[in-house]
Amino acid sequence: MSFYRNIVWFLKGIHEYTRSGYEQAAKHFVAKELDVAVVGRSFIITGANSGIGKATATAIAKKGGTVHMLCRNKERAEKAKEDIVRETGNTEVYVHHLDMSETHKVWEFAESFKMQYPSLNVLINNAGCMVNKREVNDDGLEKNFATNTLGVYLLTQSLIPLLQKSRDPRVPSPLSHPLFSKITVTSGGMLVQKLQPDDLQSAKGSFDGTMVYAQNKRQQVVLTEQWAKHHPAIHFSVMHPGWADTPAVSTSMPQFHQMMGERLRSAEQGADTVVWLALTRAAGRTRSGKFFQDRRAVPAHLPLAWTHSSPEEVRSFMTQLEILAQAAKQPRTDAQPSFDPTY
Repeated sequence: MSFYRNIVWFLKGIHEYTRSGYEQAAKHFVAKELDVAVVGRSFIITGANSGIGKATATAIAKKGGTVHMLCRNKERAEKAKEDIVRETGNTEVYVHHLDMSETHKVWEFAESFKMQYPSLNVLINNAGCMVNKREVNDDGLEKNFATNTLGVYLLTQSLIPLLQKSRDPRVPSPLSHPLFSKITVTSGGMLVQKLQPDDLQSAKGSFDGTMVYAQNKRQQVVLTEQWAKHHPAIHFSVMHPGWADTPAVSTSMPQFHQMMGERLRSAEQGADTVVWLALTRAAGRTRSGKFFQDRRAVPAHLPLAWTHSSPEEVRSFMTQLEILAQAAKQPRTDAQPSFDPTY
């Protein structure tokens, strides 16, 4: 079954996820949907110093939005900020130093942000990592999982109260206005993965960084669906940017990057649906909790792929995340807690 999933996914990708796939889809885009201004509205974008994150930050700054860049490398983030301000003329761009794999610091940042800022209109979880050899952070958490799943969970859960009290937001992917929005950038690779709640940190069997990353992305899709159910005042969405030519892809998947070459999308093409979800009222006519590709909701599962999760699997996943999140909120000591790697 996994072989079938991989073949179907790759053929789908060649047709849809490449530059030519974007160009074909773009023929049906409505350009005037992005004729908007979002002055006075605030946006958090993680991983905003390069690639899709920087392209998203630039597009939103051009529309007048207040942009908060959450980045691991402060020096690169400051350089990216200078580029964005110079290109857009918008000085309402702020850098926050944060490594999404350091889960306690993620929670501390969110709590501090809530005290410092009165509102947040849009949260865009873009940062991610693909570590090809199993590594753990200082808390004993597998690094891909900590960055791509638990960090996203902590940041989002902590900022939900701020999103809910935001006034008159510009809705990215809302049901109607005024709602509040949270967008996660995922990967089409999740289509080959079924949620594995009995091994969230990939401690069992051999470690394949690409498949671990895809599993994390499936986890993000399940999270988005659950948040949509439990927080109807917020519009949640998750999107696939396609196969884009970004520093992250060239570093984490060098062979794939070289093989695809000019067939890869540009960072701006990869960011297009994020920007559309974040800014347009047209996105407001979509349901919360959906998976998007090229400005339209698409199925989150391949046909006959057996990747759907049972209610028991979803409950187990969410329970484990909450336990790990509560542990991450505890004061740090020299003797860090030992997390069960099977979580």
